[in-house]
Amino acid sequence: MPNAIALPEAAHRLAAADRVLVIGCSGGGKSTLSVRIAESCGLEYQSLDREVFWLPDWRLRDRAEQRRLIAELVRPGRWVMDGNNPSSFDLRVPRSDLIVWIRVPRWTALAGVARRVLANHGAVRVDMADGCPERLPDLAFLTYIWTFERRMVPRIIAGIDLHGPDVPVVTISARSEFDALLMETGRVAP
Repeated sequence: MPNAIALPEAAHRLAAADRVLVIGCSGGGKSTLSVRIAESCGLEYQSLDREVFWLPDWRLRDRAEQRRLIAELVRPGRWVMDGNNPSSFDLRVPRSDLIVWIRVPRWTALAGVARRVLANHGAVRVDMADGCPERLPDLAFLTYIWTFERRMVPRIIAGIDLHGPDVPVVTISARSEFDALLMETGRVAP
């Protein structure tokens, strides 16, 4: 099992961290929290959706090119990176000082996607590649969210255990904990 730590210890570690990996189900708030961490801790924000996975018109970049780009992104000194795919944990986890794992209930994730679509439909979000405007979710994407805990969590745990068993992992189970994590770093006013 991952090296779990509590929120107060995570806030302490976050305040001194150079590299933070934010993972979790789509709609859970990975990008929102990553941007806030970047702003409050002076880290460069890196979105795998924007920088690595997607090309204009929602074309998925070749897997070998994805890995090459991720390897480049993790080299610089100070960053916060959001992205969930365990297939690149071998590149990302060992370089991380802290992993923030957002594990909200599936209904919360689905509501997050609904809010995101309502706010951004037809526009390109800050965490998404140029030429990829927000669109309505299809059944495959909704199924991915609905089955995330059963299908993805075992892969995430195995990936962390294999590539970073000593990397501290804080689990965030509600969006209200975003503020608690950042406030306890001492870098954000209540």
